[in-house]
Amino acid sequence: MKSNFVSQINSNEEWISKTQMKKQMNDLQALGMELTRLSSDTLKKMDLPEDLLEAVLTYQKITSNSALKRQAQYIGRLMREIDHTPISHYLARLKGENTAHNAYLQRLENLRSALIADDKALTELISHYPDIEVNNLRTLIRNARKEQAENKPPKAFRALFQLLKSAISEDNIV
Repeated sequence: MKSNFVSQINSNEEWISKTQMKKQMNDLQALGMELTRLSSDTLKKMDLPEDLLEAVLTYQKITSNSALKRQAQYIGRLMREIDHTPISHYLARLKGENTAHNAYLQRLENLRSALIADDKALTELISHYPDIEVNNLRTLIRNARKEQAENKPPKAFRALFQLLKSAISEDNIV
């Protein structure tokens, strides 16, 4: 009889104390509160579940303290019902805490600098990414060089970065 009871305990998930459960719930509610600080455009880009998006947008409109507290608890409850890891990753990326994404952006900046400094880098880039818009890329490189030479605002410099970012995915950068 005892061995049967022990095997049932071992087959179940790890036991979680009430304190740990409360901490997890509070963490999820805090994650939900981070969503309330974002603009509605950013929230719509995140592809949140409809009820969570509506709850967050409602929270942003509320002015009463007691109503804010109730809405925060409701957001926390909704967060417990969904997979919160994509939201955590997205918020980390927005905060700049994602080291892999930061490394990707750094490689793009280095690539941009190399393109402006040397024409050989353009040939190498085209060989790695044949689908890239070559004419637009050459124009932006030329304009960025001209901007740097004349100490003008870096409009083409920034546009070059955006072109590279849109053409080269995070998973596909060399």
